[in-house]
Amino acid sequence: MRRIILSRDQHVAHKLSPEASVQSKAKVADATSDRRLREKRSSRYMEALRILDAGHLAVGTVEYNSLIEAIREELPDPDALVGVVAKCYLGPPFEVHTLDLAGGIIEHYPPYKVLPASLERARALARHDEYAFVEVYLGKMVVIRADGSASIVK
Repeated sequence: MRRIILSRDQHVAHKLSPEASVQSKAKVADATSDRRLREKRSSRYMEALRILDAGHLAVGTVEYNSLIEAIREELPDPDALVGVVAKCYLGPPFEVHTLDLAGGIIEHYPPYKVLPASLERARALARHDEYAFVEVYLGKMVVIRADGSASIVK
């Protein structure tokens, strides 16, 4: 026997609120961005970031402009990149070096000097021998291995 659950006077509306729609779109965009961030980095990009360890790269030089161009070509949303942290091979007293894209600053840091707040959390990963460098984004980091493979750390 059938049972009436809804009378004709009741209406059921399944509408998404504007906030839910925006949140849903943001989740899809974030998932797409994460998938792109996990893609293997090109050899050109890897080489461009290796020159940071040379110690003489200055903002405004041809080498620096080439580095910025390689970043813009490689990453899905280069403006979302806060900076890059990598192990420094210049020797003592330096431990890591950074590329802070917001200020266009390349700096080498000894162990006792604190990195800018947004980059400090990547320091331990950058010192690890398994990673070539760490890309820092708002809310996540991407560790890049020497072969260019990438993994997201949230």
